Amino acid sequence: MSGKLGGEALDKLVIEGGKTLSGSVRIHGAKNAALPILAACMLTDGEVHLHNVPRLLDIEVMMNILNRLGCQARHEQEMIIVDTSSANSFHVPEDLMKQMRSSIFLMGPLLGRFGEVTIYQPGGCAIGERKIDLHLHGLRALGATIEEKDQQILCRASKLVGADIHLDFPSVGATENIMMAAVLAEGTTTITNAAREPEIQDLQNFLNQMGAGIIGAGTDTITIQGVKKLNPCTYEIIPDRIVAGTVMIAAAATRGNVTLTHCNPAHLTSLIHVLKRAGIQIGVCNDIMTVSCMGRPRAVERIVTSPYPSFPTDLQSQVMVLLALSDGFSIMKETVFEGRFKHVDELTVMGADISIDLNCAFIRGVQRLYGATVEATDLRAGAALVIAGLAAQGKTIVEQVHHIDRGYDHIEILFQKLGADIQRHTPVPKQLDLAN
Repeated sequence: MSGKLGGEALDKLVIEGGKTLSGSVRIHGAKNAALPILAACMLTDGEVHLHNVPRLLDIEVMMNILNRLGCQARHEQEMIIVDTSSANSFHVPEDLMKQMRSSIFLMGPLLGRFGEVTIYQPGGCAIGERKIDLHLHGLRALGATIEEKDQQILCRASKLVGADIHLDFPSVGATENIMMAAVLAEGTTTITNAAREPEIQDLQNFLNQMGAGIIGAGTDTITIQGVKKLNPCTYEIIPDRIVAGTVMIAAAATRGNVTLTHCNPAHLTSLIHVLKRAGIQIGVCNDIMTVSCMGRPRAVERIVTSPYPSFPTDLQSQVMVLLALSDGFSIMKETVFEGRFKHVDELTVMGADISIDLNCAFIRGVQRLYGATVEATDLRAGAALVIAGLAAQGKTIVEQVHHIDRGYDHIEILFQKLGADIQRHTPVPKQLDLAN
């Protein structure tokens, strides 16, 4: 990745909008499945081979963390190999922890392997408050003692024992962390009101491939029968449903005709339903989808984000671009994260007619958007601005691209394959004047 986190020389995307997207594109592996699976490699002793892992900033951060813990994690063509046999630390470095919220996933695996873990409050996108209380609640129920000192969290357990754990909210991260801690615990663990996302099913399948005994992922009750040991394996990560959804929405917003390969339509049922309500034609055949939009999309009266299988918060900002170009009036209600309307001001600069009242966005469709210089404030907001730029009249410059790089493997190449005029500009570092 060429974008520099925390530096002055940040990449920009320059988009000449108004081109209809067409053609075929392959959807890369799911970031939100790969990150917990990379963390779960710590539960075994040996070499794990993971296929279909995207090359993203978050993936690189997780690999850096694993290497700092004594593992050997490396890319080898289209595969990541993680050798955990030399792992010798349970202290997750603060500098890397602050870069990515998903580093929290290492709590369960490190506790299971070493009986101890030290972490810091995680970082990530600024999209509202995302407490880790449910993670800590689940680990305590399994027998861990937890001590919090300033930003540091110390977690110890001489032995983990299975328990019945109810989550007050179906948190994806907490569900996955508890699963990973419980696989090596003594006895049976049951998680009720568990999150149901496909990425949790992928984690279950990976852990079971290593010898775990887990059933129920994809439902609200998951049962884990603890085992003594897990063995290394080879595994392929599922396709990224949010990347697929982003491409589908971009095709509709530009009134294009796009084919997506290597995707899972069953993971996108709620989005497909919304797009069909907007008048978009969707075709499905096994792992291939076609998206076609010949005219102006219709407004969708009301969309409410909610945990899977309802409409995903991670596609809220992208679909808002489509609604901003639709014929009529739409309402978008965000119920998952309170800070996820930061893209609205940027879309308004481009000509969108959107107003906010608490957790609802009221969208009156306009005929067209206009190019402007805008800033990606978080990962999905950045993707929405790229879609807006593709559909807009004139030139759009999207700044702070490092946010987008956290979840999309070179988003400019993805859309170039579909005929978009989008380029990444990397500033040349200033040379020091050594003459004086």
